[in-house]
Amino acid sequence: MATIGTFKKTGTEYTGEILTLSLQAKGVRLVPTSGASGENAPTHRVLVGRAEIGAAWTKTSNDSGREYLGLKLDDPSFAAPIYANLFDDEDGEGSSLIWSRPNTRRGD
Repeated sequence: MATIGTFKKTGTEYTGEILTLSLQAKGVRLVPTSGASGENAPTHRVLVGRAEIGAAWTKTSNDSGREYLGLKLDDPSFAAPIYANLFDDEDGEGSSLIWSRPNTRRGD
């Protein structure tokens, strides 16, 4: 697992940055969607400036019952979408975007 972003909640939005070796995005906003339709519809849009680079869904952890956001980030420059989770920090001051490589089994 790796922390690839830090965010602060301001009202109903999250603002922050995402930093990886190939992505340095500041001023990232997670904005609640208005009138989300369908049970699988995202609850938030991920924006950098006017560009939408992803979506987020409100989820609840099985072990603690805490809510967090599951993000899917995508851009034409990415080889594949990035999946990460936004968790509130222990101190309650901010939130961390955590990425971990998906477990895939190879048939070797």
